[in-house]
Amino acid sequence: MDLTKVIDTESLSYWDKIIDKIVSYLPKMLSAIIIFAIGIVISKIILKIMEKALGRSRLDKTIHSFLKSIVKCALYTLVTVISLSSLGVEMSTIVAVVGAAGLAVGLALQSSLSNVAGGFIILLSKPFKKGDYIEANGISGLVEEISILSTKLLTVDNKVIHVPNGSLSGSIITNYTEEKLRRLDIDFSISYEDDFEKAIAVITKIIENHPLSLKDPKPFVRMKEHSQSAIIITSRIWVESENYWDLKFDMLEQTKLEFDKNKITIPYNQIEVHINK
Repeated sequence: MDLTKVIDTESLSYWDKIIDKIVSYLPKMLSAIIIFAIGIVISKIILKIMEKALGRSRLDKTIHSFLKSIVKCALYTLVTVISLSSLGVEMSTIVAVVGAAGLAVGLALQSSLSNVAGGFIILLSKPFKKGDYIEANGISGLVEEISILSTKLLTVDNKVIHVPNGSLSGSIITNYTEEKLRRLDIDFSISYEDDFEKAIAVITKIIENHPLSLKDPKPFVRMKEHSQSAIIITSRIWVESENYWDLKFDMLEQTKLEFDKNKITIPYNQIEVHINK
């Protein structure tokens, strides 16, 4: 008996079995691939329809991207499960694998899960919305988008900052634009030799003539403090939030010009040295 021929025959029989199994599974594999491809296409269509529906709805724009992220994850997970089921994988097995994978991912991505929870907290408590200018954790910017993991801020110098929702939801948030009106507080220093009543009158006139300053609530201008080298006059002006910075810069510029015209001195720190002979 030729042992080589027997081994070759067994080897061919083994590969024939593998090929037969592949051929037998080929229709199921093609079916699963087709189902997966169709599912992805349908998911994208659903997401586009959802995007249009959200655009027409009265829901806050802040929640749009967050909802789309969640629905996208759910749709893609469903498509994957259906594709695996078409391959003959039992649903109980899929559920067990998904559960185990979810537990492993959850343990590995605890910080990410805290960010997801933080996103829900932000959307429910609504400390800010898209278009608001906020400050938190020493970072400030215009809210561009709230996603499932982070909030996108655009700074005044056009830098994009992604802040994790977990840290953002647990921090102190200052919202500068939520209210329609803001109060502008500016202090002005004048010399002790100058007439403080005249300085108050000059500042008051500038406020009254400025088109951005509001007359109701009434502006406030009074002496605030006797400092070491100057008299401090404080002004409190109400303004629409969107005009806050324009009014502040105008007040600083116009007050300096009017002080110069009226010979009102803005003092600065000086050192006087007296030499005793």
